[in-house]
Amino acid sequence: MPVNDTGSLDEALERLHATGPERVGRLSNHAPMAVEALAARGRDRAIHRWLDLYRDKLEDFPARREPITETGWRAALGDPGRAADWIDHFTRQTAERPWRDVLARWWPRLLPGLYGGATHPVIRVGHAVRTLTERGETSPRVAELAHGLGYWAARHHPVTGITATAPGGVGGGAGALTAAGALDAVPPLGRPGGNFPERLSRVSRIPGWAERVTDPGPARSHLAELVRAATHRYASHGHGDEIMLVHAATAPNAVLRTLPALPRHLWAPSLHAAWTASAAVTAMYAPDGPVPYRAPGRITPEEVFDRALAHGDEHVIKFTDTALDVGGEEALAAALRAIELSEPMG
Repeated sequence: MPVNDTGSLDEALERLHATGPERVGRLSNHAPMAVEALAARGRDRAIHRWLDLYRDKLEDFPARREPITETGWRAALGDPGRAADWIDHFTRQTAERPWRDVLARWWPRLLPGLYGGATHPVIRVGHAVRTLTERGETSPRVAELAHGLGYWAARHHPVTGITATAPGGVGGGAGALTAAGALDAVPPLGRPGGNFPERLSRVSRIPGWAERVTDPGPARSHLAELVRAATHRYASHGHGDEIMLVHAATAPNAVLRTLPALPRHLWAPSLHAAWTASAAVTAMYAPDGPVPYRAPGRITPEEVFDRALAHGDEHVIKFTDTALDVGGEEALAAALRAIELSEPMG
């Protein structure tokens, strides 16, 4: 992965930290994630140009209410009206102790609510951690982690009532399937309508696949397999919802990117949460059936990412970034399918 420190990413993050994590009350601010992906792929010179095109989707930083305290934080968890308070809290936390310590302390507290904000908060955290671990620490990058964790705490949304079952017709019970087979076995909701939380509340069953994994090494391998399978699957199933189905891959990839910064005993619980999220998104937005798709001819990863950048859509950029993590022709085909299906940035 290319590494350079021209300052473009830090300057962009400083611009973005004056804005809120959402707009119109519920839509995520994707800019911090997208500009990190551009920087990670060596496109620093495009960061500010892209951000200028996105700026109409940005809103001012939200109003503060009262500070989050060590004794009262549970009452504020999952309250989107406290987003500014939570961001302030993590800004203080990361100023007082190393960011890895803050992450390790709060990750198990936040992990059960990974589904809040349609998984965007954990994706934002994953991008922040990648930059900190691979490009080095700077004040804007640590501040970005604080913003991501604060957004996650404000949108914290646990799920209940989802049962992992042995897929019908498949021998061996839980854990017998590959990740691709498990995603294929997810029971679709059909076309229930409604927003993400409403659809999520209707998901009751997912195939048993990851819950028996308890060791850190296999947990990481399973998570990488899940990211690969969800990315490949988008090529043939992304038409179910070209935007939302990217999260079946980008959410677990955010968790995968974060694992190296976490204590190893947190890796297996992270896999379990990531699998539930990916399977739930797959159920919520599954199309009626697959549509075969092949990449048109030979194309390099760099060419695919350049096409994503020219397209401009933030979901396309982030999904293509994940596809390049996965690598291979099938992943590149999935990225090209996302470019084809999605509306370009206007």
